Amino acid sequence: METTTIPENESSFFRFEDLRIYDKSQEYCSWIMKQFPEPRTECQKVLVGSFCHSAYDMALNIAEGSSRNRAQMEHYLKIAKTAIRECVVYSAVAHNDGMLTDEQYDRSRELLMELTRMVGACIISLQRGTSRRSNDSVESEGGEESAWDKE
Repeated sequence: METTTIPENESSFFRFEDLRIYDKSQEYCSWIMKQFPEPRTECQKVLVGSFCHSAYDMALNIAEGSSRNRAQMEHYLKIAKTAIRECVVYSAVAHNDGMLTDEQYDRSRELLMELTRMVGACIISLQRGTSRRSNDSVESEGGEESAWDKE
């Protein structure tokens, strides 16, 4: 089976794949998976499952929101921020339970703070765009660019 790669200067069909914030959320998901190779107890399995679910929710809400209008995109970004806050709590619980070292905990917080800043900047960008052009929509799959896509 032959695979096709997208040249770096072309955007993908799914516009959210071109967003830095989506890439950063994917980076966090991958990082989390590597931190918990084998939870030992049932409680740890539940914690890790919930932690991973919240990490994935960040990326999923960014992807879903990117195909919506500005107001809906803002809503999905706020849901992504909720997932970030959940990951902050899960990081603390895992750290307190000895599942994350001090270094892992610090790295998790660092990545989550960066994601929070990125999401906040995107929300502000959308709000500014909405106040200037209230009827514009955020098109993603093959549509026109918006302030969100240029993040």
